[in-house]
Amino acid sequence: MSDQKIRFASRNASGFIKDVKSEAQAYFDKTGLSKHADAGMVLKTIIILLVTFGSYGMIISGAFSLMQMWGLAFVMGVGAAGIGFCVAHDALHGAYSSKNWVNKLLGYGFDILGANSYMWKITHNVIHHTYTNIPGVDEDLTVSPIVRLSPEAPRHSFHRLQQFYAIPAYSLATINWLFAKDFQQFAKKDIGPYKDKKHPPFEIFTLIWTKLAVVAYMIVIPLVVLDITWWQFAIGFLTMHMTAGVILGVIFQLAHVVEGTEYLSPDDKGNMEHAWLIHEMLTTANFARNNRVLTWYVGGLNYQIEHHLFPQVCSIHYPALCQIVQDVAARYDIPYNYHPTLLKSMRSHFDQLKELGRPIAA
Repeated sequence: MSDQKIRFASRNASGFIKDVKSEAQAYFDKTGLSKHADAGMVLKTIIILLVTFGSYGMIISGAFSLMQMWGLAFVMGVGAAGIGFCVAHDALHGAYSSKNWVNKLLGYGFDILGANSYMWKITHNVIHHTYTNIPGVDEDLTVSPIVRLSPEAPRHSFHRLQQFYAIPAYSLATINWLFAKDFQQFAKKDIGPYKDKKHPPFEIFTLIWTKLAVVAYMIVIPLVVLDITWWQFAIGFLTMHMTAGVILGVIFQLAHVVEGTEYLSPDDKGNMEHAWLIHEMLTTANFARNNRVLTWYVGGLNYQIEHHLFPQVCSIHYPALCQIVQDVAARYDIPYNYHPTLLKSMRSHFDQLKELGRPIAA
């Protein structure tokens, strides 16, 4: 990818853009609903936080057997992924509340899991959401150095097996965030399209103290207060993080690295073929929209198309916006990528990994 500034086209999309925005706004005008969280979303937030830190508290109490603590570590991992999906993700997009301080506070949910909310907003909110599936720019296509997620990424011989080892690679996501990825991103001179990126001293300070805080409550305190060996602790620690990592890794990849979504690159002058909203439609996919339990748990991230078109609208509204977007897309003959079930979407993702891992034809 060159240093040329990327520009999206403004032609041939005015009708779709106008209609999808106006009809979405009409939905809110007609229902009188806020675009932010409702009481149900707040209740879900409380439940997810209680599951996560309730499990942690039960482990730290020392009142349970090793097998029971192992089970609680798994439950904590499920809850931790839920914080990422249901709390921090909406908050960091400014979609949870109309009050900035509420969004900022809940956005720290990422930090207490070991990630860095400031860096997430740069790499995900800005870069990924603007340059979705543009190889060399979209940071979400570089989730792991051993998983090839785009046709323009370097290919190595081991990639032919990546559909088999992708899950173990995804399982290390939160451990990577905690110990490596954020530090590497802060140290980079260039991040995506940002050249010679400077970070505020306050954010560097926040990075350091939150990482230390996570190490303290996740590693130091359990080792000090519990009558367990280091390897018993390691099993619980890895169980929690690998559970969260697999769930987060799989759900986020099902949105863009599946059959039907496109990888689009600018021309040599930095010009993209499509307008931005059309680009998002072509590079994004929904899955399992009728699975209410999944929708509740993943914070509507199975409605990724609606999320990418309306990132500052709370995820509770995506099921309603879905029909609007699909109808308008059909009216303008624009693809609407969708896999009906979670299993079919996962199968599509692994088929895509297999295809991306094939040897490049000479």
